[in-house]
Amino acid sequence: MARDLASQSSVQATLDKIVAYAVDLVDGCEDAGILVIENKRVTTLSAHGDLVQASDKLQGEVGEGPCFDATRNTEPVYRIEDLTRTAERWKRYTPRARELGVGSMMGFCLYTDDDNLGALNIYSTRPGAFTERSEHIGWLLASHAAVAFASAREHAQLHAGMASRHDIGEALGIIMERYKITEEEAFAVLKKSSQDHNIKLRDVARRIGETGEIPGID
Repeated sequence: MARDLASQSSVQATLDKIVAYAVDLVDGCEDAGILVIENKRVTTLSAHGDLVQASDKLQGEVGEGPCFDATRNTEPVYRIEDLTRTAERWKRYTPRARELGVGSMMGFCLYTDDDNLGALNIYSTRPGAFTERSEHIGWLLASHAAVAFASAREHAQLHAGMASRHDIGEALGIIMERYKITEEEAFAVLKKSSQDHNIKLRDVARRIGETGEIPGID
């Protein structure tokens, strides 16, 4: 499993594999998903089953819930044996979650020493579906998943950074050749075009490379 996660071709493929393994390996798991919370906004990164999407959306709407708490408070693991017994803790989330069909849940914070990556959340429509063994397997999965996720994201960021530098270098070359100016002067032209039109520098550079046009100048 660890080798398989590390060999995925993209961040999204890695996330989807993590979720698929959760459904296959964790006893009692019917649906699973990964979410992140940024500025109190819930984003579902990957989901197996409509229940995951509905639960994530609900937690975002009411601003509370077990997955919400796990990600925000970096609680490493939680297991809710019976959602009907948690009404006092999440008064807005619990009644509506029961209507969605949530019976029991587990959540695992996906984190490394350097970063909190979100939470892997596991669902069952049955109360009492998860045991200590389920929790143990889920924790092992989450540990491998966090490392694979972090590695995939770092690789994607590095690839994006290299592509961005290539685009900027190509755009600078076009500007320098067209106006017979130095690299420093060409960068000033690129930066001014980015600021004047509120377009990211790399996007301006990509446009110049693709069309030869400099926003605001051509």
